[in-house]
Amino acid sequence: MNIFKKVTNFLKEVKLELNKVSWSTRQELVSSTVVVITVTFIMAVFIGVIDFLLSGVLRVVFK
Repeated sequence: MNIFKKVTNFLKEVKLELNKVSWSTRQELVSSTVVVITVTFIMAVFIGVIDFLLSGVLRVVFK
């Protein structure tokens, strides 16, 4: 079997497998994206507040 037949066979198998995939709907993707962005923002604010408080405490301790 030459390389071109192997590549062609591989691509056919890939296409068959991709047809079996359960793809998300647009609404599911949008909802998931909103959740990820919201949680990321909340975590960034939380970590920023903790960092600010700890730096203030360390400033007082090492003064």
